[in-house]
Amino acid sequence: MSIRGLAATCAAVLLLAGCGVPAQDKPHSVDLPRRPLNGTSSAPASGVVGDVAQVMYLIRDNRLVPTVRRFAEMPDPQEQLDQLIAGPTAAEQAVGLSTALSAAALRVGLPSGGGTVAVEVAEAEEGTARTDEMLAYGQIVCTLTSRADVAAVTFVRDGQQLRVPRGDLTLSSDPLRESDYRALVGSA
Repeated sequence: MSIRGLAATCAAVLLLAGCGVPAQDKPHSVDLPRRPLNGTSSAPASGVVGDVAQVMYLIRDNRLVPTVRRFAEMPDPQEQLDQLIAGPTAAEQAVGLSTALSAAALRVGLPSGGGTVAVEVAEAEEGTARTDEMLAYGQIVCTLTSRADVAAVTFVRDGQQLRVPRGDLTLSSDPLRESDYRALVGSA
């Protein structure tokens, strides 16, 4: 081995030995900082900040954008949907996030054994149709299916399954998942 090769090997060994991170026999917990994972505000619209992180899908430039909000305790699907309907926080608005949801009342049924929830959609008033319905349904589906206890979402009105727009512009009455809106999901 040449002197240069020997010197490089010794330098590498010294660097690795002196990096200051000792080996551990057992795993240990790591406390992560209390900040959003994507750089936007994690404070829910109510101003409560807590230990439970939940993903909410908002809108920027006609794209669904995941953002993280923190809650004092795990919200149920209805509480999370209510937060979504309330719209973006001031900090989320400051980074260009908005919503395609109106202030309409939506009710979420409890997840079935298969993890599918039914969202009851009220009849729209005449003249209130929106051109961004696909984004609104995408916000609801992607937000609710980001939960561990919700695998899919269906939409109903007066007990009847609704056909709603998916991300590919087709209508479906099948249970919907985030993958049905993947083409609309942008980066945070």
